[in-house]
Amino acid sequence: MIKKLDWYILKKLIVTFLFVVIGLVVIICVIDFTEKNDDFMKNEVPGNLIFRYYMTFFPFFAVLLTPITSFIATVFVTAKLASNTEIVAILASGISFRRLMVPYLMAATLIAGMSFYLNGFVLPDANKFRITFELDYIEKPFYYNDNDIHIKIGQTDYIYIDRYNNQRDIGYIVTLEKIENNQLVEKITAKRMQYDTATEKWQFFQWQKRQILDDTEIITEAERRETLDTTLALSPADFKNSERRQETLTFPELYDYIELQKSRGADDVQVYVIEKYIRYMQPFAVIILCLIALIVSARKNRRGTGFQIAIGFFIAFVFIIFFILAKAIAEAGSIQPPFLAVWIPNIVFTIVGVFMYRTVPR
Repeated sequence: MIKKLDWYILKKLIVTFLFVVIGLVVIICVIDFTEKNDDFMKNEVPGNLIFRYYMTFFPFFAVLLTPITSFIATVFVTAKLASNTEIVAILASGISFRRLMVPYLMAATLIAGMSFYLNGFVLPDANKFRITFELDYIEKPFYYNDNDIHIKIGQTDYIYIDRYNNQRDIGYIVTLEKIENNQLVEKITAKRMQYDTATEKWQFFQWQKRQILDDTEIITEAERRETLDTTLALSPADFKNSERRQETLTFPELYDYIELQKSRGADDVQVYVIEKYIRYMQPFAVIILCLIALIVSARKNRRGTGFQIAIGFFIAFVFIIFFILAKAIAEAGSIQPPFLAVWIPNIVFTIVGVFMYRTVPR
């Protein structure tokens, strides 16, 4: 009987979860299309690209809203069971509330595992197209406007660029230095540098090269129109629009990029570290919220199923507020380590869930 009960509840939870996800995300897609339709028409975007865009937009929001949609689905299913007196019958048959939680935990773990896999290994590749599409057709063209750019591009190599034109992939007033044992051993200066897509190398124009060997200094000047080809751990992509780039990186790519940015001493590495923590936090949020949803809606309420669902939406809204605040706190660095800041919603709701669990009927 217990196995049949597990399957009965598990099937209801999964089917309802899929129904809530599809219904909610379809509404979001319709609203989004209505808002962006003018941009599509103005930019004469082909229909096949719009279709492909929403084929990547849909799963993005489906996974993003997983904690909330799983919570709402659990409230709906459990409130329905409670209103039909099925919860009372299950507990009266000798099954403990703790045992009743097992199929809910199974469903939450299944949804959380799927969310973790999609968010870490599948969606980032789809997000590459989605974000590129938005940057090309929805948002204004991006112009790299940083000056005095300093980047560590190797264990001993450093580059300085006065300014960079990302539309033409040209850097102006460039200095490339090699420093070993705190001593300058080589320095290249150039009026400009440009990326050659054919050779995938940077070409230096009007350059001068200084090599320091013990007490000897060798200076090489460029002849008229002579270029110097160099292979650098730097690409034009480093100067493109980095907005939401963290969403386009799979877990292996995210880890590699964090290490690369740390080695360069980049300022934006915190954003990618927080993204990593959020991807680990979200599956646990699904499990925590599903169990809270069970506790909230397990009692039969005289005000009906609608009231319990309304309470569920309110709790989901509170969780969203906590998540947004926690992310902002983590990005601001107000709480260290950022891992703790990102996990604030899960910690708070776990405490709330334990407290609520003590009040449920046994």
